[in-house]
Amino acid sequence: MEVRKYVTIVEEIRSEAGKEVDPPCRRAAAVAVIKNPFAGQYVEDLTPLMDMGEQLGAILGKMAVDALGIEPDKAESYGKAAIVGEKGEREHAAAILHPKLGKPFRDSVGGGKAIIPSAKKMGGPGTVIDVPVHYKDAAFVRSHFDAMAVRVEDAPWADEIVVALVVTDSGRPHPRVGGLKKEEAKKEDGLR
Repeated sequence: MEVRKYVTIVEEIRSEAGKEVDPPCRRAAAVAVIKNPFAGQYVEDLTPLMDMGEQLGAILGKMAVDALGIEPDKAESYGKAAIVGEKGEREHAAAILHPKLGKPFRDSVGGGKAIIPSAKKMGGPGTVIDVPVHYKDAAFVRSHFDAMAVRVEDAPWADEIVVALVVTDSGRPHPRVGGLKKEEAKKEDGLR
């Protein structure tokens, strides 16, 4: 795997709608800009990208948790996304994000029973992607339905892929739309 750069973005929300957020809501994106080995060509076997996804799940998951300065089991939400440069295809993002990335990412955040929400798109340098997140142990915890916008100014180039993993230490600031609360979640099936 050829990595051009890693980027870490930490956001700390201290106030929303004029009301203090105490404790602050924190989220971190760990991003890798990697060379796409299949740029400009159709390849049937995408196993090398799947293997890269496995490596990135561990590397980026740890980077995001470390950026928050929390123990892995204190991570609450997670999500993943990728932007493929113009010489690639969305399937390249899918190969990185889906078959093998999940287990090492879950390991880096101290578990996680819920599916890891994802997004993928094509784009050029500076393309923004909204990385969806939800509660890692029960997808129906509404207070944790959110997203973090991620952008790398000079990526992806045509032959690159931007891979972003997001981890949070809480849900949205001042949640009040009802639904299942994290304290009520059974954490058995990844849903409720």
